[in-house]
Amino acid sequence: MTHSNYDMEPLKELVKVLNGGVEFYKDAKDKVDDERISAIFNTMITEKVQAISKLQTYALIDEGERETDSDMLVTLREHYTKVLGVLSTDKTHTYIAQLEEVEDKVLEKVADALEQQLPPQCVQDLRQVQVRMQACHDEMKALQELTA
Repeated sequence: MTHSNYDMEPLKELVKVLNGGVEFYKDAKDKVDDERISAIFNTMITEKVQAISKLQTYALIDEGERETDSDMLVTLREHYTKVLGVLSTDKTHTYIAQLEEVEDKVLEKVADALEQQLPPQCVQDLRQVQVRMQACHDEMKALQELTA
């Protein structure tokens, strides 16, 4: 049951993708040997956790509970990458390439949420998240090209 007059479903979908991204980055961090890349993954985790924290308020207001689920496609991508990692000779690049795809999905979900009629503070918070997630995407894209 929703408690607001706004359609918060796209925002909740964004939080699910962010949750899945956090889990995927944590898993990837444990699989790569390069400390520099591991540090970048830590930064991505921190950025996503901060975005989740900022956006959870709106899910809480809407549903009365926090959004804790992960996006199914992100979870499937994570499992697919584990299989690829076993088969690939360059496990690090495989993870980076798949994580860059997750960054694309995050930006897509931010754009979807911003298309909705939302409370002004929520829109402002989403725009801040969008800037931070674009920076994450750009960093992962550059890392992907660097490791190709």
